[in-house]
Amino acid sequence: MQQVVDPTLAEMGKNLNEAMKMLEDSQRKVEEENEKKYARKDIPGPLQGSGQDMVSILQLVQNLMHGEEEEESSQAYRLQNVGEQGHMALLGHSLAAYISVLDKERLRKLTTRILSDTTLWLCRLFRYENGSAYYHEDDREGLLKICRLVIHTCYEDYTVEGFNVLCTKQPVIYISSAARTGLGQALCNQLGLPLSCMCRVPCNTMFGSQHQMDVALLDRLIKDDVECGKLPLLLVANAGTPGAGHTDKLGRLKELCEQYNMWLHVEGVNLATLALGYVSSSVLAATKCDSMTLTLGSWLGLPAVPAVTLYKHEDPSLSLVAGLTSSQPVEKLRALPLWLSLQYLGHDGIVERIKHASQLSQRLLENLKNLDFIKTSVEDELSSPVVVFKFFQKYLNRDLTPHAAQTSAIQHPVISNEGHIYDTFNQWLGDQLAQMVPASGIDVVELEDEGTCVRFSPLMTSAVLGTEIQDVDQLVDCLKMKIPVLTSTLQLREEFEQEVRRTVGLLYIEDLSWPGLGVVRYSYHSDEKNNDNQEKELEKINTELLKKLNELESDLTFSLGPEFGGQKNCVYIGMVTEDLDVSELVETIAATGREIEENSRLLENMTEVVRKGIQEAQLQLQKANEERLLEEGLLRQIPVVGSVLNWFSPFQASPKGRTFNLTAGSLESTESTYVSKAQGTGITPPPTPTSSLTKQKHLGQKIFKRSLRNSDAFSETSSVSHCDDMEKMDQRSPTLSPGQEQRPLEPEKTELLPKVVPQATNKDTEDIQSSKSLNDCTSVEEQGSQR
Repeated sequence: MQQVVDPTLAEMGKNLNEAMKMLEDSQRKVEEENEKKYARKDIPGPLQGSGQDMVSILQLVQNLMHGEEEEESSQAYRLQNVGEQGHMALLGHSLAAYISVLDKERLRKLTTRILSDTTLWLCRLFRYENGSAYYHEDDREGLLKICRLVIHTCYEDYTVEGFNVLCTKQPVIYISSAARTGLGQALCNQLGLPLSCMCRVPCNTMFGSQHQMDVALLDRLIKDDVECGKLPLLLVANAGTPGAGHTDKLGRLKELCEQYNMWLHVEGVNLATLALGYVSSSVLAATKCDSMTLTLGSWLGLPAVPAVTLYKHEDPSLSLVAGLTSSQPVEKLRALPLWLSLQYLGHDGIVERIKHASQLSQRLLENLKNLDFIKTSVEDELSSPVVVFKFFQKYLNRDLTPHAAQTSAIQHPVISNEGHIYDTFNQWLGDQLAQMVPASGIDVVELEDEGTCVRFSPLMTSAVLGTEIQDVDQLVDCLKMKIPVLTSTLQLREEFEQEVRRTVGLLYIEDLSWPGLGVVRYSYHSDEKNNDNQEKELEKINTELLKKLNELESDLTFSLGPEFGGQKNCVYIGMVTEDLDVSELVETIAATGREIEENSRLLENMTEVVRKGIQEAQLQLQKANEERLLEEGLLRQIPVVGSVLNWFSPFQASPKGRTFNLTAGSLESTESTYVSKAQGTGITPPPTPTSSLTKQKHLGQKIFKRSLRNSDAFSETSSVSHCDDMEKMDQRSPTLSPGQEQRPLEPEKTELLPKVVPQATNKDTEDIQSSKSLNDCTSVEEQGSQR
């Protein structure tokens, strides 16, 4: 039998449950608010909460990798050429993280096998028998550990007494002046040695390559240090200098190191050729050195693989103390990416990549030999992994003899700055070639003697960028296109300077860092003593001048100059071709600048004249209103009486107004206009002569061009022909009727309604002066109220 529940009790129970639920919800909200209140506010956004999913994290990584660089072809090109061998290197990093969680015994056996195999393979590939290997991320770290090894070897008590041992005999480390920038200072900082322990050895100045270490001078430096009680410790030589890719005389340097019991360390890009079947004798001597550093990542196109330092030393305990070996198995896993990649490539793949890079450099070198005005700086013309070249013209004027060129260099200071100009032009050439052929890996280097040069080092870039033979051919074609531009600009640069200095109103700005024809500034002359206003006016005129020049139909580029370090308020002119008419260019710049300055002054004068004219017109109209009241009488001003009186006896009043003549700057009456029913003839400004630019635009030709066959005759007669053309065009210009020259403006009642004052822009002012169809004056009228 079912129990009957009182409806009142059931309702009470339901209400009680709802009330308890509301209380629990409010309590839960209070607890959540308390958690938020006492939660740490310094936790970064991505770490807050319970974490993010894998898709969001990978999307963030992709955005950080690409970002706004997706449109850049060079970055996309790099990513497309990782290749399968690159995937093996990337796989090695993931496997190293996975292998590191194995048990200690398995990890020890596996890392020992990987390390021994990789070391053996590298020693065999690069002809360095019975060597040990140290794998490191920073390519300078290997040399740093070698220096510590040599210090521990030469100073037996260094482990116990430390730097006190170095005070008895100061160690000396010798590096070439052509070595990497900052290498000596970095070694001293990491080793805790003073900079006096680092000795920079100059390169050859008289005989041999200017990028090779001077062996005779090194011998004298070592003898002097020994006599002073110092200890020659280590010599860093180059098998391919960082700049020009030249190799030191490693054979003689090794003999010198054995004589003074010094350690010889070799580094450089040319060490990659040790893996080839044929190796030059200068590079083959590196196999006799005590240690060498190999950067296989760039040579073989392997991403994120460590650099390797091969060395020979008999005491493993000192190697352990110096940090060249480690007892930690995880440290040995650095060789895993190389272990996988070397097996994947094999001997043939490794040799093919290095051989391909050598063929690319040789192909470029052969093509450069046939180009004029290109000077190469290579160690061996038959086999040079690095090609360095620069644009160089022996004399700025090819028509000058050497004696005449020497005399011209004394007379003209621009030639004395020839080195700076060539550095600027070669910097521009390298940047242009890198943009036009990004797959070539072209870059710009600063050499001590040659200055700024363009470098092609395919061993460092071709494997990553995927450089092919056709890329080298395209590079040569682009170079052939740029050489005429460079020679023409270099020859016309001095002529441009002379033309600017002879032209009134223009100021030549000497900027040796600008790769172009030159820099010019329009000189603004003002009687105003406020320098700030003069500076603003100068900036305004030169900015407008730049705008006008860019609107012209020419092949030249006009700009404000470089973003940083350039001169202010100047017009920078870029590279030019040989058919440029320099005199016409300078004349156009000066004429345009004068026109802008005159228009600016005309606008200022017109504004003042119009303001005074309006004030005078207001006074005259006020006086005319008073006279009208006297003529009409007082009764006509009463609203009702005036209407009746005007109906019986209309008052005939002639409309009176004023016209403002912009040309004369004066107020005139409009009575003659209403009598003759036509505008009166005002003063017409003289027509402005048509410039030569207008003539050339009508002919459909680009300006600043001259005939290559008869350029001298053209330049001498250009001014005469321009005058004849201007006279002909003036005769053809139509004559306007006098009635089209003035147009009165009638305001309501007696109020003066000034029209918008015309803004005298350059184009408008030119149209006012050259065309007779525009209005010469603006009129203001008075209209009587008739009922």
